[in-house]
Amino acid sequence: MTATTAPAGTVPPGPEAPVDMARMRADPLSFVTWMNRRYGDITSHLGDGERVFMLHRPDLVRHVLKDNVGNYTKAHTPDDAMLRPLLGNGLLTSNGEEWARQRRLCAPAFRRTEVSTFDGIITEETEALLDRWRPAMRDGTPLPVEHHLTSLTLAILTRAVLGVDLGAAGEGFGRAVDAVNRFMGHYVPDPDPDPEDTALRRRGYVQARNFLQLIARTVIASRRAAGTGQPPAHDTGSLLDAMIGELDDEALRDQVLTLVMAGHETTAKALTWTLYLLDRHPEEADRVRAEIEDVLGGRTPTAADLPSLVHCRRAVEEAMRLYPPVWLISRRATGPDTIGGYDIPAGALVCVSQWVLHRHPDHWDRPDAYVPDRFADAPPPSHLYLPFGGGERTCIGRHLALVEATLVLAVLMRAARLELEPGFPVEPEALVTLRPKHGMRMTARQR
Repeated sequence: MTATTAPAGTVPPGPEAPVDMARMRADPLSFVTWMNRRYGDITSHLGDGERVFMLHRPDLVRHVLKDNVGNYTKAHTPDDAMLRPLLGNGLLTSNGEEWARQRRLCAPAFRRTEVSTFDGIITEETEALLDRWRPAMRDGTPLPVEHHLTSLTLAILTRAVLGVDLGAAGEGFGRAVDAVNRFMGHYVPDPDPDPEDTALRRRGYVQARNFLQLIARTVIASRRAAGTGQPPAHDTGSLLDAMIGELDDEALRDQVLTLVMAGHETTAKALTWTLYLLDRHPEEADRVRAEIEDVLGGRTPTAADLPSLVHCRRAVEEAMRLYPPVWLISRRATGPDTIGGYDIPAGALVCVSQWVLHRHPDHWDRPDAYVPDRFADAPPPSHLYLPFGGGERTCIGRHLALVEATLVLAVLMRAARLELEPGFPVEPEALVTLRPKHGMRMTARQR
């Protein structure tokens, strides 16, 4: 359905009565899909006492995220309310000149040329994961793959970007990340319809937050003790070294937590959904395996192999289309605007759902089908495909995420055949990231 230009001053279409927010939060993916299919590409609804505008056409999305980006902020959005108590004023939550300063500080560590030097860390950690899987591969015990991939991407991120090996602390860090994500993903503003349940989750969140902050401080102290001149595993000064010289302790803690949370969770989820989809589509899995055998011939991949691992990369890109790790973007208008002929007042909440945009029938052929070759030719139109966001606030780690996911996938599928446990329920759950609600239990069989 395509939105039409409306007379100025009118309100975008949507339900007349306020939305039942409890029902919406119980199944947000169905809600955003229904709003788009029922009312079009620019809609509005009343929720939590304010009018919310939703945009699901690429040109409208580009207007907010890029063309008129100066009129929109992340401050005072639901995302900000969820993330700021944990991440403070880090790269995900800061705005304006402070955000620009942090971005300039972090950007060199995520350049394509720098990311390519992380290939040894990526493959080494993935091979270590396979070693831990060997007993289960021999006896056919199903594995909690999503949990293991989270631990893997956390280990890669901290070694490659921060120059620190978390070691055994990584597993506890992963559990704490799960706890804070579950609380933040079920964020409910006052009045709370179930205060007892929220209080229980809040206690778990506070304990997990304290643990994560302790780990962040430990990482910083460890790096300081080693001396900022000591290179990490990839033989250059780490991003943490650069930040230690520029930021105070509180800002350092916020930035370390932000980089760790944002830098490993989304890649882990992208890999989880990729392995699931390849298992459900054996013909695509066979193409990936054939490519791995042809390109690698049994050896470990390096960054130099990336241009040849096209099916591996497309398998990940298509998984991120169907199951975008970040499924919703929210912004607050700082001044009045007009979008598609509709007036957007100052202070309005404007949202974009990648879940809707990536499955929009007006823009994708067979939108619900897993077709990696749709990425074989020209890239999708601007601001239609947004697994890493859009505009100037596009995820700073997007190059690392795609390089990492492609190399991890090649290493895993060269060595193992991963199959979903028979009867295991797979259902997307839209929390902070788009996660498999029940996890992802798969059997890894030796190839």
